[in-house]
This record gives sequence, C-alpha cells and structure tokens, in this order.
Amino acid sequence: MIKSIAAALIGTATVALADDMAGKLPPPSTKAGVTYATDIKPIFDASCVKCHDGTKPKVAAKLALNTLEGALKGGKDGKVVTPGDSAKSDLVLSVAHVGDDPDIFMPRGKGAKKLSDDQIGLIRAWIDQGAK
Repeated sequence: MIKSIAAALIGTATVALADDMAGKLPPPSTKAGVTYATDIKPIFDASCVKCHDGTKPKVAAKLALNTLEGALKGGKDGKVVTPGDSAKSDLVLSVAHVGDDPDIFMPRGKGAKKLSDDQIGLIRAWIDQGAK
C-alpha cells in the first residue's frame, strides 16, 4: 500500500511539473499540416544545424537535426521529440529555455539567439501533429 501511495504521489508530482513547464511555453502554432521538410527544417538549418548536423563527433549530444530521421531518433541521451506531445518534448523545452538547467538551453554559443515564440510555436505544432 505504501508503494501505491508513493507511486501516486510521484505520478502526481510529475504531471504537476509537466503542467508547470507547459505553462511557460509559447503556445503551439495554429497552422495545420506542419511538416519537417516545409516548416521545421528551415528553422533548424538557420539555428541548430551548425552544431547538430550529425557529422560533428565533437558535439556531445550526438543529435542530428538536419534530417527528420535524425530529429526523431534523438541523441546520446535518447529521444528529444515526443510525437503528439510537444510539452513533454525535450527539444521544445530546450529551445524555449524552460527548466532549471541553462546548460541545456539551445541554441548556444557565440552569437546564438533564442528561437522566437513563433518558431517555438511552429515546432510545437509539428510535434503535436505527429512530427512528420
């Protein structure tokens, strides 16, 4: 019984944490039919692929965002996209600068600029629509 109560409390805390983070995210775009090739790749090409193109072994994350397959595969620490649930996708949390660890905020580096709310909203819509 104690294990059941502990599991319920942990589950509730996890949901509350996810809801709290989701409240800090820009809303998903209302654009229908968002695809990687048409809508997302241009954002990644401009802001992410400089480091995350899959050919740079020195990039610790080993995350390739230059292809749909790479984005869906994830990196060294696992998947960064949860199709159908952008609020729980590490990619969205990272580019939206949400969380307690600024070391995971992307993009970073000299001259790097945070993605706009519109760009983050489009990425969220892509993920929520199935990440195709």
